[in-house]
Order: sequence, then structure tokens, then C-alpha cells
Amino acid sequence: MIQISKRDILIGAGALGLAGLLPSQRAFAQSPKVDNALPNLAANVNPITAAEHQSRIEKAQRLMQEQGVGALVVEAGSALTYFTGIRWWRSERFTGVVIPAQGEFTVITPFFEEPSIRESMKIGDDVRTWHEDASPFKLIVDVLRENKALKKPVAIEETTRNFISTGINAQKAGVKLVSGQPITRGCRMFKSAAELALMQTANDITLTAYRDIYPKIEAGMTRHDISALMNKATTALGGSVEFSLVLVGPSSAYPHGSDIEYEVKEGQVILMDCGCSVHDYESDISRTWVMGEASKEQRDVWNTVKRGQELALETATLGVPAGRVDDVVRKYYDSLGYGPDYAAPGLTHRLGHGIGMDGHEPVNFVRGETTKLAPGMCFSNEPGLYLPGKFGVRLEDCLYMGEDGPVLFSPLSKSIDDPFGV
Repeated sequence: MIQISKRDILIGAGALGLAGLLPSQRAFAQSPKVDNALPNLAANVNPITAAEHQSRIEKAQRLMQEQGVGALVVEAGSALTYFTGIRWWRSERFTGVVIPAQGEFTVITPFFEEPSIRESMKIGDDVRTWHEDASPFKLIVDVLRENKALKKPVAIEETTRNFISTGINAQKAGVKLVSGQPITRGCRMFKSAAELALMQTANDITLTAYRDIYPKIEAGMTRHDISALMNKATTALGGSVEFSLVLVGPSSAYPHGSDIEYEVKEGQVILMDCGCSVHDYESDISRTWVMGEASKEQRDVWNTVKRGQELALETATLGVPAGRVDDVVRKYYDSLGYGPDYAAPGLTHRLGHGIGMDGHEPVNFVRGETTKLAPGMCFSNEPGLYLPGKFGVRLEDCLYMGEDGPVLFSPLSKSIDDPFGV
């Protein structure tokens, strides 16, 4: 077994140049007893500044220029918030931005939404509106023409819905649409110090909420009872609840559970997978334990999963293809008779996913992923072993790549008997 501390992987020990600006490394880790008052851990954290949003626009423009792209079109969603600070929802009406390779970006939105959009704007001033009987796509093409972007490919942010691309093409302006993935990933995959600080706070909140509710879970409770406890604690601590998955007994053998209701009983596995957000940035932590005394099989599986987490941390070094992290852990599990590969009983899902403003972002710890690990990338580290008809175990902690290797946002679970270090 490795000594995780040898690379300072426990909370906040990284030597990331970015890390100098992270909050001091989490007093609650040294004092795990949770105050019954549940203080608001997000009260004094800072949202992303207007200056950082502007720097993101400028980086996207540099990437466009390098790639010969004329402009990037982004609709409502996390990418819009990422670049401009505007928080907006997706509907059948287009709201979004055109970011030219040079110059100022333009917001396009329905006429009646303009006052609300302006309230949300952190940078920029050019807002153009369309009435219900007009086309937002004509406005998009007009902006592209004004910025001389029609002579070059126009990138579409990768999650943009098809009706928007179709609407732009319907203007018959000769626009060549290409994927915006190289631009958006080139920006969003590499987190800044401010982003890492927000993710650290979100993880602090989730782990503290776990520690608060753990002693309150009793035999007879359902997944809904436990989830309600977790949501209440998360909110009190200053997080916005994103999800609180609770798998009890046999349902823990299915990574995302089942519709069969199980009440907590002595000797049953409890698997929780929970996350929150703080100023748009997310946490994702999973813990597994047993109500009462664990059996030898439960204990052995738990320890094997824990070893997988440690192997992932050993493997996740700078310059290593992300897929190799999955390969190493899966090979270890296969050697013990699980699988093979992604089969059950075994590790039936990828080892981990990217994370940031979205709970799942590119790239993943998954077979075949060739993207090399670099400073600022963030991932979940979540091996699991699932034994259908019996139980499952998943342990999950998120990490970022520092200048010297991976740095965990939350300490690894200590044992099946002490899952939260309380």
C-alpha cells in the first residue's frame, strides 16, 4: 500500500503554482468534528471576477486565431456563464453570444429578456434583441458579417442544440460551421486558482455534510430519508445541492441504483454519491460503509476498491495519457477475478470524469483517452466494484493536477468502519 502523504496528496498539500492562491488548507481536515451550528463555509468565498471572464474571452480568441476560426457561437448554459458570467436557461428561444476572433462579443436574446440579461452581465455591453416574429439566426449572421467572420469557419460550442446550427444554415449566408470543442476545451479543461478555490469549498461542504449526517443514519431509514438529511446539511453549509444519491443494500450493486426501495438494516451496505456547487463550481464525493458490522466479503471488496483509488493516484502523473489511469486500475481488478474489462461483477464504468462547472466534463479517465494530464485539469477518482444480487462499493474523491502531480480536494476514506474520519 502506498503512503498517500509522500506526494502530499491529502487536502491542500499540492505544490501547484496555482495552489498558492487556494484557501489555507482546510482547518476542518484537522478538526473533523462538525459544529452542530453548521457554519456557512461559502460565506466568504469569491465568485469569478469580471477580469477573469475577460481573460477567458481573450484566450478563446487566441485559440480561434491560431486555428483560423472566425467566431465562436455559444448558447445558454455553463459555457455562456463561463465566458461572460451570464446565467441563463435553455428554452426554445435562443439566447447566447457570438465571440469573434477579434473585437467585442455580442449577446443575442429576445427583446423582452434584455433587462434581465443585462442584470446578469459582468462584462461587455453589446446586446441585440429579436422580437417573437423575427429570427435570432439572422442577427447571428449579421454579427458574423460585421466581424468579417463569414469568410472563415464559425465554431459552434459543443453542447449547442441542433436547431441553432440549422437556423444559422437556413440564412444561406455560406457559413461553414465547425465544432467549437478545440476552443472550449482549450479554455475550460484547465482550471485557474480561483476556480480551484471554489471547487475546494464545494468539496469541503460536501464532506462536512457527510460527517454531520453519518451518525444520524439509523436502521429503518430509506434512501429518501438519508438524502433529505444530506440536502439539509449541504444547504446549511452554503452549498447548492446538485445531487444526493443514496443506494441501500442490493441497490448498491447498480452504480446509479434501482427503483426498488430498501430500508437500512444491520449488515447492509450504504453507498452515497453526493455533490453541491458553489458559485457554479461542483463537488462529487462517494462513500460506502456498512450499517453495523461488515462481513469479511464486504470488507475485502471495500479494501480492494480503496487500493484502486491509490493506484489511480500513483498513475496520474503529468504527461500520462488519461486513459492509462483507467487501464492500470482495471488490470489490477481483472487480476483478482473481476470483469474482465467492463463486465460485472467488477468495475462497470470508467474510472473517473472531468469536473468543474459541470459535474461531468471532458476529459475522462477511460480506456482509449489519449489526452495527456497537465496542470489545472480536474477529475473524479471513483473506482467501484459491483456484485449484482449482493452489494456494491464505490469510493470517490476529486483531484486536480498540480505542478508535481495529483492533489485531492478531499482526503481518501479511511476505512469501511470509519468512512469519514470522524
